[in-house]
Amino acid sequence: MPQAYENAGVSVEAGYEVVKRIKSHVARTNRPGVVSGIGGFGGLFDLASLGYNEPVLISGTDGVGTKLVIAKLMDKHDTIGIDCVAMCVNDVVAQGAQPLFFLDYIACGKNDPAVLEQVVSGVADGCVQAGAAPPRGGTPGGAATVETPGETAEMPGMYDEDEYDLAGFTVGCVERSKIVDGSTIEAGDVLIGLPSTGVHSNGFSLVRKALFEQAGYTVHTRLPELDDRELGDVLLTPTKIYVKALMPLFEANLVRGVAHITGGGFIENVPRMLPEGLAASIELGSWPVPPIFDVIEKAGDVDHMEMYNIFNMGLGMVVAIRPDRVDEAMNLLEHAGEKAYRVGHVIEQVNERVDLA
Repeated sequence: MPQAYENAGVSVEAGYEVVKRIKSHVARTNRPGVVSGIGGFGGLFDLASLGYNEPVLISGTDGVGTKLVIAKLMDKHDTIGIDCVAMCVNDVVAQGAQPLFFLDYIACGKNDPAVLEQVVSGVADGCVQAGAAPPRGGTPGGAATVETPGETAEMPGMYDEDEYDLAGFTVGCVERSKIVDGSTIEAGDVLIGLPSTGVHSNGFSLVRKALFEQAGYTVHTRLPELDDRELGDVLLTPTKIYVKALMPLFEANLVRGVAHITGGGFIENVPRMLPEGLAASIELGSWPVPPIFDVIEKAGDVDHMEMYNIFNMGLGMVVAIRPDRVDEAMNLLEHAGEKAYRVGHVIEQVNERVDLA
């Protein structure tokens, strides 16, 4: 055991223990194309084995922000990894790509193998949901490097002993001819919304300020409008992963554009899929808004329309479909067990790029 490193606050033995604990979680995410297992310096993936003709790789990276504070307060760490996977793969699938593999980076003040196993277990759960496989390599303890997949970095002096941060990176692939970039969207196209599971992983700085500072709630507060569930449990509801909902639509060539409703809500994200000169008309009330958003709005005295510029407000994805193929898309989603709502349509831009009415 490197005693000097131990004296500096980095436990190499704890790092080895984490690797031992997470092997079974990583193993259940195995998929065609994975070449290397856990423990190498990098993750290997055989793209040629998947049979693409003109493959285009699409990458995405993200974290879960201050939702980690809720996990810490609840001492519940087994779902935050799902959030990390979701934030990455949802960006990638919004462009038509099937996620291939996922890499995580965990930085902590003190390596607690039991906690980190919970985190990685959640990552594996997310990868199973997304069909993305996370190769892991790297060495336990020490500083992380961006080239090394699956890094766990113990950083005393940078983080408190009970703190950690979590980020991820995913790579997906799509045939060049099937890239979804919104370029074919036209006025008159119908907007279909896919429901969220709640707040997902954006806006938690405001969530915490509104609920805990302004309203005086705690993570253990129970509210009747939330079915008397603990507030922390509601907030930790994992971000929905939309890969399995969207892939059948892509395979049927039904989708003209996709907007992942993350930070910035509708106002910032819907225009990202629209060609210049077009706008989105969103019909408020055409889908159910989870009650947690009303709780946040009232607790923080947030303007109602501003909520749509911050949160997903009950829709995690908005998909643009040709009018004559909407029924086909809705049937495919229903067959896949997915709820979906017609929430608006594409219009010629007059003023704003998103009209909420």
